[in-house]
Amino acid sequence: MPTADDPATANPRLPTPITRSEWGLILVLVAVQFTHMVDFVIVMPLGGRLMRELALTEAQFAQVVSSYAWAAGVASLLASFVMDRFDRRSVLLAMYAGFAASTALCGLAEGYAALLAARTLAGAFGGTAAVALVAVIGDAFPPEKRGRASGAVVSAFAVASIAGLPAGLILAERFGRGAPFVALGGVSALVWLVAWRRLPSLRNHLAGPRPDRWEEFVAVVGERRYLGAFAFSFFLVLGTFSVASFIGPYLTAINGWTEGDLSQIYFVAGLCTLGGMTVVGRLADRVSRLALFRVLGVAALVMAVALTHLAPGPIWVAAAATSAFMVAAAGRMVPVQALLLGAARPENRGAFLSVNTAVQHAATGLAPLVAGSLVTIRAGSMTGFPNVGWFAAATAAVSLVLAGWLRPAPGDDSPLDAGDGTDPRAGADPAR
Repeated sequence: MPTADDPATANPRLPTPITRSEWGLILVLVAVQFTHMVDFVIVMPLGGRLMRELALTEAQFAQVVSSYAWAAGVASLLASFVMDRFDRRSVLLAMYAGFAASTALCGLAEGYAALLAARTLAGAFGGTAAVALVAVIGDAFPPEKRGRASGAVVSAFAVASIAGLPAGLILAERFGRGAPFVALGGVSALVWLVAWRRLPSLRNHLAGPRPDRWEEFVAVVGERRYLGAFAFSFFLVLGTFSVASFIGPYLTAINGWTEGDLSQIYFVAGLCTLGGMTVVGRLADRVSRLALFRVLGVAALVMAVALTHLAPGPIWVAAAATSAFMVAAAGRMVPVQALLLGAARPENRGAFLSVNTAVQHAATGLAPLVAGSLVTIRAGSMTGFPNVGWFAAATAAVSLVLAGWLRPAPGDDSPLDAGDGTDPRAGADPAR
């Protein structure tokens, strides 16, 4: 007899409740993602201090920042060869342990070479841990619960902006450049202990014979459905980070604001994003995920253009525009996460997510370079940022089209993102 947990019969308007044990697992995953996101974003506002205290040039600091994304992308790609051959729990714990240690090493670095090496290691371990974390969501939660689980994990970025960044900046001001990284390494070690006790063993993907590792990788990167998903992820991330990488310099240039003014804007934007993720996470398990993505995608497209054309004005206007952009851009990732998880077959979900994460990191590393080629900064002024907005709008439009090609893997259909069995080129099911 069908049950309420059966995806084929679940009422999309009455999602299956998440159990207490599942909420416990979600909280552990949120803690892991929180530390990862703080480590990812903290280095940028510390740029001035790092350049002063370590005598870094602007080019060297840029390499320190970009090394994290490139290392995460390469490590994720290499992980696709082995990710699906081990227990999800073992992979996450091993990678997260490396992340905690390398983050602490960032705080102990005494020069450019040491800091570059430590950031590269942190990116490699952190990026792979993030892949393993998403794979855990895909294996531990049925399709009708993944929207809420993904929404909670994605909200860690907002929490990092609200709490992690201010705390890190205070530590740096009082104890020096290395304090935020050492403290974050210690917090990560505590989170690792909790994860070691609470994470379940997830081995169902190991059942049955497995192909040769190279054959498995070729199968993933050669499957037409997966190629469409990779292209979708690339364009989705490229536009977002091209705008995000220059929001601060642009607002400073047109208004003459200080870092204190910008911190207020990001604090408000983080609060709005956190609230928005809660709402979007619930909607992702109640309504069509493809339709929800498209609504938020159009909103992100509009706000990218509006924010990059913002004229000088009061700080509340900039805070409202930045918040709207971040809520829409980050909110898209909740239904996207659920759609991508459903698109991968369980037996190679880890390999698929590893390659997909590598693609996203490549877009993250490329986005600032594209934006930098379109803007000009001279004597405190900045021109060309509206062109970045149009570029972001174009990439967002491409992602809206490519989203229609995403289809759930056989046996993983959800009433919220299942296709109608037709060719993807024919468009989405109208019921969606």
